[in-house]
Order: sequence, then C-alpha cells, then structure tokens
Amino acid sequence: MTTATYPFTAVVGMADMRLALLLNAVSPAVGGVLVRGEKGTAKSTAVRALAALLPPVGVVPGCRFSCDPAAPDPGCPDGPHEPGTGTARPARMVELPVGASEDRLVGALDIERALADGVKAFEPGLLADAHRGVLYVDEVNLLHDHLIDLLLDAAAMGASYVEREGVSVRHAARFLLVGTMNPEEGELRPQLLDRFGLTVEVTASRDTEERVEVVRRRLAYDEDPAGFAGRWAEDEGSLRERIAAARALLPEVVLGDRALRQIAAVCAAFEVDGMRADIVTARTATALAAWAGRTDVRTEDVRRAALLSLPHRRRRAPFDAPGLDEDKLDEVLRRFEDEEPEPPEPDGGPGSEEGDADGDGDGPDGGPEGPDGPGGPEGGPGGGLPHDRAQEPQSPSEPEPSVPGPREGKAEAEAADDTGTPQEAGGGAGAGGGEKAAVGAAEPFRTRRLDVPGLGEGAAGRRSRARTAHGRTTGARRPRATLSSLHLTATVRAAAPHQHARGRSGPGLLVRRDDLREAVREGREGNLVLFVVDASGSMAARKRMGAIKGAVLSLLLDAYQRRDKVGLITFRGTDADLALPPTSSVDAAAARLERLPTGGRTPLAAGLLKAREVLRVERLRDPSRRPLLVVVTDGRATEARREGTARRDAVNAPVARAGQAARLLAGDGIASVVVDCESGPVRLGLAGALARELRGTPVTLDELRADRVTALVRDVRNVSTTRRAA
Repeated sequence: MTTATYPFTAVVGMADMRLALLLNAVSPAVGGVLVRGEKGTAKSTAVRALAALLPPVGVVPGCRFSCDPAAPDPGCPDGPHEPGTGTARPARMVELPVGASEDRLVGALDIERALADGVKAFEPGLLADAHRGVLYVDEVNLLHDHLIDLLLDAAAMGASYVEREGVSVRHAARFLLVGTMNPEEGELRPQLLDRFGLTVEVTASRDTEERVEVVRRRLAYDEDPAGFAGRWAEDEGSLRERIAAARALLPEVVLGDRALRQIAAVCAAFEVDGMRADIVTARTATALAAWAGRTDVRTEDVRRAALLSLPHRRRRAPFDAPGLDEDKLDEVLRRFEDEEPEPPEPDGGPGSEEGDADGDGDGPDGGPEGPDGPGGPEGGPGGGLPHDRAQEPQSPSEPEPSVPGPREGKAEAEAADDTGTPQEAGGGAGAGGGEKAAVGAAEPFRTRRLDVPGLGEGAAGRRSRARTAHGRTTGARRPRATLSSLHLTATVRAAAPHQHARGRSGPGLLVRRDDLREAVREGREGNLVLFVVDASGSMAARKRMGAIKGAVLSLLLDAYQRRDKVGLITFRGTDADLALPPTSSVDAAAARLERLPTGGRTPLAAGLLKAREVLRVERLRDPSRRPLLVVVTDGRATEARREGTARRDAVNAPVARAGQAARLLAGDGIASVVVDCESGPVRLGLAGALARELRGTPVTLDELRADRVTALVRDVRNVSTTRRAA
C-alpha cells in the first residue's frame, strides 16, 4: 500500500524555502536550491512534497534515459530515436543516498561482456533517472568527495560519462539539484555550494501557535495520509495551475537594462566570485516576475533574488556562516531610485499584489476550510510543513554562532611565571577559579600537514595515506564485490595461460569472471583530529592565549580543507570538558574555541584521560577512521594543594599523573602531536617530555607554520607496533 506524500500546500511557515522551491519549479534554469537548517526542521518533507507539483514530462517510449521526443539525444545509449510523439509521465524526484556507491550514481558497465564480447551492457544509475527531473540529496554535506566530483562534472556538462579501461558510455543528465543539510554536521565544499542556484536558512519556529498547528497537521496526516492529502487536493491543484501559468509567462518577461545594472551593482558590491552569481540572480528575478504574473522585472524582484542567490557566494572569512547584509543591499539599490519610476501594478491576475511572492496574495493560500486551511493559519502554498520534528520560522530567534574575522588577540593578565610557579587565582577551586574573559584569536596561517602513520582504509579525505577508490594504482587483487575499477594488465595476465584450454581460435581474448582483477589504489583519507587545549592560567601568561587560539584555528581550517572530523577538549581548574564531541562541523569547533575562557590551574592528566575516553567511544562508532591527537599545552601540570602537603609533592604529583595518562594513550597506539606553547627566556621543556611519553611529535608554535619549515610533516613517528600494523 502506498502512502500519500505530505501536501506542499499544508506546510506551515518557512516562506523563503517554499518560495525558492517554487521558483525552481517555474524556471529550472535557476539551478536548484540548498536548504540549510538545524536538525528537526522537516527540510526533507518539504522538498519531497514539491515533486507532486511539477508538470508532467514527455519521454520517448521505452527509453531508459528519458529522452525528449521533440529533440531526442543523438548519443543516447538506447538510441537512435526518431523524433515523434512521445508519452507523458510524472516528473521524477530521485533521491541520492549519502552512502551510495559510484556505480549506483553513474551506472554500471559489465566489464566482462565488454572485454569478451565487445558489448556495452550498461545499467543506468541515478543520474539517468534524474534526467529532466529533480535530484535530491539529503545531508548533502556528508556526501563523499568522489560522488561530489561526479555531481560537479554532470552539472557542468549536462551529461554523465562512464569509462572503464577504454570502454565509454555517455548519456544526457540535466537535472534540478536540491540539497538539504544541517550546518552543525559540517559545511559543503565551495565548488558544489556554488552549483546550487539558491540557498535558504531555516530554523524551528518559536511561535507557540505555529508550533501547535505543525503538530496538529502532522498528527492528522499520520492518522490518515490519504484523507489528509485529499483535504488539500484542491489547493494542490490550484498551485499546480499557477506554476504552469508562470512557466508559460516566463518567456515573455523582459529583464530591462535598469534591472541588469542593479544586479551587476549588487554582485560587485558583495564581491562575489565569477559571473555565475549575476546570471543566477537575473534568472531568479525573472522567475519572480513571472510568479507574480508580470512581464517586467522590478526592484523588489532584484532585491528578493539577491537575498536568495548571493548569501552562499559572497566572500567571507573562514568558518563564517553564509549571510547577506540587507542594509548594504538596500543602499546599493537606492542608487537607482532617482531613475524612471516603476510602471503601475496591473489590475488582477495572479501575483498582482506585492505579497504574492511569499504566497500571501492571490495564490492558493486558502485551505479547504477557508483562508487558513483546516485547523489553523498558514494554509497556502507556503503553508506549514508538519513533520515529526519542529518547524522553522522565517528567521532564527537567535543568530547562528560564527567566528569573527581574523584579528589579534587581546592582552590578558599574567597568571603564571615562566618558571612554572602557579599564580592562578582561586587555588584551582573549580573550573571558574581565576577565570579570565575570552580573548580573540590571532590571524590564522597555513600550517604543516600532520599525518597519521601507516596505511588506513577510512573515509576519503586529504590527510593520511589510505587505500581508496580513487588515487594512484599500487597493485591488483581479485574483486571483493562488484568490480568497479578494472586492472587491465593483471586481468590479461590472469587470462592468458588458459586460452588454449578454452579453445580460443580467433583474435579475441577469452575472459572468464575468475580472471578479472581490480585495481588497488592509494589516496588519502580524512581522520578524526581531537584537539586537547590547555585553557589554564599558565597559558594566559605572557599574553599568549591569542596566539594559541590563532594556531588552533589554523589547524581547524586545515582540518576543514582535509575533510576531517574534529573534536575539542579543554582543561582548566580541576577538570576537563568535552567542549565539542567529534563532528564534521569544523566551524562549530571554531565557534567554541572563540568563546573559550581561560584561568585556573592545569589538570593536564584529566585532559588526557578525557581524550582517551572520547577516542575509545569513537573507535566503536567509526572503527575505520583513524585518530590524530593534538595536545596544545606548555606541559605544566598543577592542581590544588591540600593543607599540609609538601610543595615538592604538590608540584611533582600532577606531572607524574599526566605522564601516566600519556603512557596509556601511547599504549593504545594513538598517533599524537604536542604543540609546545612555552615561551620566554627560561623554558622547562615539559611539553617535549610529554611528547616523549605519548610517543608523539613535538612542534613549537613557530614550527607549526608551513612557511617556517622546508618540508611538510609526512608522518607522526614513534607510534606503537600495533598502530603501525593497522
């Protein structure tokens, strides 16, 4: 039994997202939409609801690649097709799972038949299914790099190529790309981000009545999906008709010289890269005019188009969230106010009122039971999206945390001297003892590459050596599953001795499945980089914390570029705190680092033991991802001295406990780097001693800079035999 899709017109709130999706339905040339939002905001339900509103597609009967009967693809693998009458089918919404294989995306070619019989036996993939439809990627920021590369190629060329050792198949692949993502789980590669025409931010509504309506509609849908959809069928039909009318009007819309100048001025003012932003903004403004039932593009169309198409394209500092300064946008557009006035509004017609672009005018905003739909408000095409999760308002009630641009760290009062004598206020009484306000990070810099030794098999990335699906070929082996990368030389070598026994009489090579060999490739993987940062009073001494935060921020930027997961542990006072559990959201780690206060004593052992526990749990969750521990400290270890305890014991005991914790980590085979933050004319060398206990690599803040050394770090030495074997 099939379950009815949740109606698009029953969605509550989220006008920006609804508008962006509808504009792409009117004009697929806009280039798709990326929906960014916190977990539990029902982004996926809204996108899936769009499929039912798309006009039917005419296709050549029997063609697996959805060729247009009016202009069939001359290179179609199922062709050639003669132009003629086709059949109509509903537009497809094809979903690409995050864990999909390359063959599932682009299709599979039977290598054995291709070599033995010369036959191109090709099974189409998801790109073929999505041709002339919608390709939807949920959690698109978690998509593997090699799949992103394939999507970029297909989006740029409008075609998909499958090549296996000289055997090639090509088919058309033009689709509307729609993605959803939670920024907390990591950002999207800039190349793919730019391929989305529009982007919108969604957050859960804080309005009580709106949240009540969301729950009411969702419960009604879960109880009777077909009946609920039936109650919204009339509104769905009205919205479908409006989309068709806007599509028909679109070729008649005139993008005047004034609107073009406005678009160019706005894009230049926000320093966007390239010309794609100008083109997408122009197409979006044109679609907005058609959606409003007009044939001219006005200033309000340009403004709304810029808010949708530019936030993810503007130049910004590392880890800054996308966004656009609306005051600056209005200032740029005001330069054109003294020119000729806008033409008067037409009477009647869809979208003749200014609010129509938001679904508030003459569009199908009323539900089956009146203007507000069944049971509550917001029943229009942009109506609310009930889901088992909460809904988004149009703007978050609180701004998304972001890291301010690079700046020099502020001075802090000295909390310890360079001889290691504790001077922290509060005597280590809790994490708040002697706490200092957070200081800003110094300007980030390009860092040395810190690798995990050995050869891994983790997630594709750009840090440590690993066996991967892509990279340089290092050998051959029998296929473990479906053959995806043929090693031609090894295959021929395996088949050659059996040609006489197989009765070969012609020029062709007789190949059997047992002869096939797949290529073993070596590339790079992403790692789990766990930062353990000393935030005690000794680190605040000599005004060092700004430089230290700048160094960690630089390492975080490097982790982002190398596709790592990151975690952040801080220790100060009497204990250690997991400030950020391991995540792909490097910008979240940067935000936590920016707000990090300092002060108190130095429980180094607690920080190391916390790191060991976090890595133990992560090893169970993701055993293939190898960890790299980065300890940022001056090596000092102090704690509150009990009454009557000798000073020597009070100083030595914390250092000894830190050494014991370090040896436990070394025994687990954890690759580590100790960033030595000690400064001043007198140095104790405690960080170097800690690195030896960890069997890791010590580096100073100066040595961390890539421009200060002649060679990059290739591996982390002196790691246990167990870890080397892994």
